[in-house]
Amino acid sequence: MMYLAPRQGLFAIIILVSFCLQTLLLVISTDQQLTKSRAQKGEQMVAQLIDEARLSLENKDRVSLSVIANRYTSEQDVARILIKDNNDDLLVPVGNAPMQQGDTIIQIATKGDAVIGSVALTLKDISKGEIITMQWPFVIGSLFLHLLLWLLYGYIARPTKDQINALSHDIQDLHREQYLQVGQRANNRQSADQTNDQANDQANDSKTTVSTAAIHDELNAYLRTQQTQGTTTDSNAVNATNHNATSSMQNQANSSSDDSSSHKMSSSGSKLSAARDFNSVNVQIMFHDEYNMLERLAPEMRMPYLALCTQLLNQALIELLKQPLLLGVSAVNEPQFNERGAFVELKADNSHAKVALAGVMLGKLYLMLNKIIHDKHIELSRFALPAKVGVSDSAQTEAITQLLQSVGKKEQMLILLPNAGLKQIGNHIQVQSLERPTTVYERECAVFDGGNDAMIQRLTDVRNAVLMTENEDQ
Repeated sequence: MMYLAPRQGLFAIIILVSFCLQTLLLVISTDQQLTKSRAQKGEQMVAQLIDEARLSLENKDRVSLSVIANRYTSEQDVARILIKDNNDDLLVPVGNAPMQQGDTIIQIATKGDAVIGSVALTLKDISKGEIITMQWPFVIGSLFLHLLLWLLYGYIARPTKDQINALSHDIQDLHREQYLQVGQRANNRQSADQTNDQANDQANDSKTTVSTAAIHDELNAYLRTQQTQGTTTDSNAVNATNHNATSSMQNQANSSSDDSSSHKMSSSGSKLSAARDFNSVNVQIMFHDEYNMLERLAPEMRMPYLALCTQLLNQALIELLKQPLLLGVSAVNEPQFNERGAFVELKADNSHAKVALAGVMLGKLYLMLNKIIHDKHIELSRFALPAKVGVSDSAQTEAITQLLQSVGKKEQMLILLPNAGLKQIGNHIQVQSLERPTTVYERECAVFDGGNDAMIQRLTDVRNAVLMTENEDQ
């Protein structure tokens, strides 16, 4: 398979520009040369015409002057000749080419010291088309030369087989590294999932083993009791007793397993139920890091950036909880940023505290602060990352984490709260559903879509207070 030379189209444009510039320079230089030579020729013709027409000009013989002037207008370069007397009155106008006006040469005719008249000779303008027509061998030759250079480049600059093979190997190595990275991450996730599954299976097996061992112990104890108390009991009674005891123990085990399965089902149902109770809210903040830039960042740059994010988040939390609207809401932990982000847990100290609203306001407040910090860092050519936030109750912590990783976008806040939490925030903010949900959690998830004027103004005031506090600290 034949490959074209690299950027052959760009080289063709360069060749075309070179040809146009060369032709333009040719026209300009030829025009200058012709203008200079025609000016010299015009001056000679004017001087010669005055010598021939001096006597007729002195006598103001218009017929003789016209005959003399017509001989000069037959020249290709002459457009018009005007002959005037000493009073500047027009005697003979010869030539009528107003559309071919050009340079005019004026010379005074004298006889001795007396002025007897003047002659004005106008030369035709030089046409650029005429110049190209005159120089057509050079123009055609230059065009063929540039075309030959383009063809030679297309043939000589084609990649060789060795270069193509080296390039294909480099591309394969790059794809192999990308596939290995993706596969390693998938394997890590799969191994983590398998580890969790194995731990769960081991826990279930241990419960089953304990239950079975307890059944056998109780059965053996029952048999010993029967053997010591009834020496006159025959073996059939003993077997019947054993059979009854085994059946009763198995029934107990089955009932206990049914109870545990029903408990699991009810627990799962409570997580998905929109009417579940809650008294705390978790706010998860993640960096929107599509290319894992934070992991590749040097520690001396990463740690100060994370410390700045932590300081902003804690100050935002302090300033936000001062709001009278959030009376009765308190922070359970002091958040710290790491490579995975930050986690804030808010709790309601009484039944009237609007903990869900506090979580949503904190998430939006940090997004506003991070937007300012991110834009300022980018303006100063420093490292910064956009953020995304998830707000949920404690029952949906893992679910909101997965949603942020899978469908979360930068500068976006996802909300996964029960009906009671949505009711708290309904009067202050607007939400919308995720587009094309594919799971139950995606259908339940809401996306922050704006707030009323009072809420936005309150968040703006808190944001300004945080930034002023940061400036005072610095």
